[in-house]
Amino acid sequence: MKNIKLLPEGKTKIPVKVHPSAPKSEIAGFSDGILTVRVAAPPVENKANQELIELLSRALGVSQRSLTILKGHTSRNKLILIDGLNQDEARKRLLISFASGTATKSQPER
Repeated sequence: MKNIKLLPEGKTKIPVKVHPSAPKSEIAGFSDGILTVRVAAPPVENKANQELIELLSRALGVSQRSLTILKGHTSRNKLILIDGLNQDEARKRLLISFASGTATKSQPER
């Protein structure tokens, strides 16, 4: 998680790799300091980005307004800004969520 950055204003940046159209939305873990997230939503009409923000909001215990996609709106590779958490707290909450599976969301029945 060396790529997580703490900004002087107390905001943390984290690189995220998103896999859209997954069977369920979940935090899949970390690889080389990049958070891997699967989202059930398809990558159309901003649905995958919205699902990503909802999932990270639950995992981090912050409001959706506290999360901003800084880079990668149309890419799988994104840079997310977390407002209100320091680097250690963000890391701790993401690891707990990953280990416990508390931030998962199944795809609705069709």
